Amino acid sequence: MQNPVLVEVTRGQMVESRHRGMVSVVDAGGKSVMALGEVATPVFPRSAVKAMQALPLVESGAADAYGFGNSELALACASHSGEPEHIRLAGEMAARAGLSEADFECGSHWSTEFKVLLEQVRSGPKPNQLGNNCSGKHAGFLCLACHSGVDHHGYVGYDHFVQSTIRDVMEDLTGASLGHDNCGTDGCSIPTYAAPLDRIAHGFARMATGRGLGQERVKASRRLMSACMAEPFYVAGTGRACTELMGIAPGRIFAKTGAEGVYCAAIPEKGYGIALKCEDGATRGAEAMVGAVLAKLFDDDADLSARLSAWAEKRMNNWNGIEVGTIRPAGALA
Repeated sequence: MQNPVLVEVTRGQMVESRHRGMVSVVDAGGKSVMALGEVATPVFPRSAVKAMQALPLVESGAADAYGFGNSELALACASHSGEPEHIRLAGEMAARAGLSEADFECGSHWSTEFKVLLEQVRSGPKPNQLGNNCSGKHAGFLCLACHSGVDHHGYVGYDHFVQSTIRDVMEDLTGASLGHDNCGTDGCSIPTYAAPLDRIAHGFARMATGRGLGQERVKASRRLMSACMAEPFYVAGTGRACTELMGIAPGRIFAKTGAEGVYCAAIPEKGYGIALKCEDGATRGAEAMVGAVLAKLFDDDADLSARLSAWAEKRMNNWNGIEVGTIRPAGALA
């Protein structure tokens, strides 16, 4: 079975490009609400599952021990743009455990926010690991290790306490078997596991509702999702899709992007978990897909559905500001 075309890119009156994809929407009981394409296909969710990876930080008591509020927990789930607020908070989180930038193992890169990037180039110094888009997650990892009395060195390794704990949590949530056979290395150096798309969606439905989870996991899941929805800037940043989507319906939508065209989301009031992948890895395709899926799932709220539909369709302008085409949902998502 070939995955369906779910996004079109137009130029003038013609379709210039097409993106195929897979979409899975599952309720807390594991029932499929929407399935487009090969949803049983294993995919690497990459950063889209950071909320799952942050659960041990809360469940262990580390988040409370270090006084983390919504901003810190949102950053622990983030793929941020490396703006000054993100960098500052990541450093503060590690400092509460007596650590510094030198203890991070995620690597460095320039800010993805253009204005910040220009300032970095103009005035320096070069960015350090606190500006890595995953630095909030890594600050959480470091705090988990320190609070648990574990040596934090090598915390990105497959066999380290931090990563084995995360692996157990993700297996419990998704019901998928995770191990060396379906493991790769993520951009920030931690293990990433390929799991069936529909199992990932089910995991987010369970986080959103608490169904079938232990009491501490229920509380931790709700706390993390609530923190992300309360502080969406710290999940992504200025003009970023995750921040905008959660801002469209405050407290009603949880959304998190991942590399290579992956998106995960949840609608707590409906008990739905969402996982999707733009097959060719294009972010523009994944963003159009998640906006359109959310619009359809909120079809009982005409105003919200319309706003999500409008967000899902992007106009493309050339360097003179002339509109030349659109990125728009297609096929079953049109």
